Amino acid sequence: MAGAIATAGPALADDGAPGTGGVTAKLGGMTDRDDVEIAEKNGSKWGVKGGLFKMQVEGGGTLQTYCIDLRTPAKHDFDYKEVGWDESSLHNNDNAGKILWILENGYPKLSAEELGKKLDVDLSKDEAAAATQAAIWTLSDDVTATPKSPDAQKLTEQLLKDAVKLEEPKASLSLSPSSVAGKAGDRIGPITVSTNAQIAKLATAPGTPDSVKIVDKDGKPVTEAKNGDQVYFDVPAGTADGTAGLTAEATTKVSLGRAFVSIDGPSQTLILAGSSESTVTAQASATWAKKGAVPAVTVAKDCAKGGLEVIASNKGDEAWTFDLKGTSYTIAAGETKTIPVPLAEDEAYKFTITGPNGFEETFEGVLDCKTATPGPKPSETPTTEPSTEPSPSTTAPTTGDTTGGTTGTTGSTTTGGGDLAETGSSNATPMIAGIAAALVVIGGGAVFFLRKKKTAGA
Repeated sequence: MAGAIATAGPALADDGAPGTGGVTAKLGGMTDRDDVEIAEKNGSKWGVKGGLFKMQVEGGGTLQTYCIDLRTPAKHDFDYKEVGWDESSLHNNDNAGKILWILENGYPKLSAEELGKKLDVDLSKDEAAAATQAAIWTLSDDVTATPKSPDAQKLTEQLLKDAVKLEEPKASLSLSPSSVAGKAGDRIGPITVSTNAQIAKLATAPGTPDSVKIVDKDGKPVTEAKNGDQVYFDVPAGTADGTAGLTAEATTKVSLGRAFVSIDGPSQTLILAGSSESTVTAQASATWAKKGAVPAVTVAKDCAKGGLEVIASNKGDEAWTFDLKGTSYTIAAGETKTIPVPLAEDEAYKFTITGPNGFEETFEGVLDCKTATPGPKPSETPTTEPSTEPSPSTTAPTTGDTTGGTTGTTGSTTTGGGDLAETGSSNATPMIAGIAAALVVIGGGAVFFLRKKKTAGA
């Protein structure tokens, strides 16, 4: 499943099932930034620091990102996962394609010098970053964001004037579905490889039986694949009941405009503005058995419907019954069911699904599909640098009913030192603790995260 962390284990053979993969990166500080004024629809105004975040990719490489969730605090050193727009606050944002255009035509895709020449102004890196962030915030959070610098204001205005909708960028690497099931003697799959790299290297995961191979549609063993290729697990007849894993790896630049959501807890959603060559991985798994039920389960976030979709399949020859949140479901032999699980925004969940032969899958996370909405207006503009504390002091700066999704943290006090991100911050530090605590819940922008744990083999 894109955006999920999952261990190899029993799962689902269904072409409509979600995949896994993409970059994982740790949020660092900000590199280029400057003052930006935020004007809410209700007329209230407040100041922030807007600019570029630096992120360190797990396995090597760096990313540059802007914020697309203005009122949610950023957490320094939190891990983030690359996801598609449908799994982020951009899922229902008609301006998502324009935000991508701004990334393609703003800073740092174009240098501050190049952008300045186009407008006949002298732009610094800080001004160019703040101007680009301000344009993005205007579209992601339904606010009017204005850089302090007059020259930067010209860039923001021009970017917004010229922006047109672009198509959503492709994942850096994904395997879909993330899990398949079947019987020994069959080729189990297919699993489709999607990547913007020229080649993805394929290998079986540790613990996979030596006799199980990764093959193409003709049954020929393969060790690499291109975008769109389909591969299978070849499980010879007579192989003992068990599981196998597939690992794909590629070196590529992540496409501009890919969304990043926290997998460690509530933290603002980010969007990619620049990438070095980075190591990207994806995993898939297979399960097989000679007889009885052969269960498989995957879970996907459905932001459009406000909840999860639990997709359960049974590739065996007997029915399989399991309990999900107090309700019993039966999957007949050869059947696949999609079970909706409604959740409130920011609602945490954790449930375990069990089956025969020790099958057990646990899914846990928080539904995060919306940007934080404005909260009570503080008496003074808050400081909102990313916090290293578990429970940051946070305040949303305004009142009103507007919603949006852009970078910038509002009301998070940094207790650690160093050059931490300041998106959504000002130079004023006094805050109201009561408002801060309330907005941790109300405007906290909890991040969706599925953690799928295989605790026992089939």
